[in-house]
Amino acid sequence: MAANMVQPWKIGVIVDSFRVGVREGLVKARNLGADGVQIYAVEGEMDPANLTAAARKEWKDYIASQGLTITALVGDLGGHGFQDRAANAAKVEKSKRILDLAIDLGTNVVTTHIGIVPEDRNGPIYAAMQEACAELSRYATERNAYFAIETGPETAAHLRSFLDGLGSKGVSVNFDPANMVMVTGDDPVQGVYTLRDYIVHTHAKDGIRLREIDPRLIYGSLGFEPMSHEKLAEQASTGDAFREVPLGEGGVDWDRYLAALRDIGYDGYLTIEREVGDDPEADIAAAVKFLRGK
Repeated sequence: MAANMVQPWKIGVIVDSFRVGVREGLVKARNLGADGVQIYAVEGEMDPANLTAAARKEWKDYIASQGLTITALVGDLGGHGFQDRAANAAKVEKSKRILDLAIDLGTNVVTTHIGIVPEDRNGPIYAAMQEACAELSRYATERNAYFAIETGPETAAHLRSFLDGLGSKGVSVNFDPANMVMVTGDDPVQGVYTLRDYIVHTHAKDGIRLREIDPRLIYGSLGFEPMSHEKLAEQASTGDAFREVPLGEGGVDWDRYLAALRDIGYDGYLTIEREVGDDPEADIAAAVKFLRGK
């Protein structure tokens, strides 16, 4: 390859974005020319508790038969993330089982939300989150794997500070530029440089911010109820605070953002996530085409 040539991006798709089930979603991802897929693994047919060793091998072989690899599993357990110390033991255990499944299926990344990192570094919520994430980080590091926190609930600088306190990089970052644009108003390009030591996976999504909004309304927080899923979907589609839009139509400066990822040496997946819209398959097809042009 000529010295001035760069490797094309590896493109993934969250199969659940097709809203048709995992097996059919895998076929659709293959037909659209994706290289890999991300799969929810919290409940239902992909819940680790429901998959024997034989079933895991069957899934791995089937995914490979479609010419796909797994970019990551989604292991977001919802609620307040790891803000509630009383609930953390069960959540940490479930997260570990999802990571075990990921390794069995051939990936070493599980993306998740840990809850909004509070500003008060000396408070009980911050301490509970650090304790849980430090345990998860050690578990992942021992297995050469990662729990990847999705960006958005807090600024990149604040997230970086939290991660630096964990003692290892088994908890790292799933970089979602649209969440930063829509929620915190943070600059994704600068965010890449701020979090450069932790980025192990990315979501390809775009959005616009119309006004400031309390991140707790979106992500929830201990003692604070977020919008319902229905209200959140409505906000993302037609709301007055932010909107998720097709790639290239929002506030993410894709040329500068992708240049920053290349600059820090990131060569992982750009995994397309589409959470709104009446025709997700068409939107995902357009997103694959858009990223192939970069």
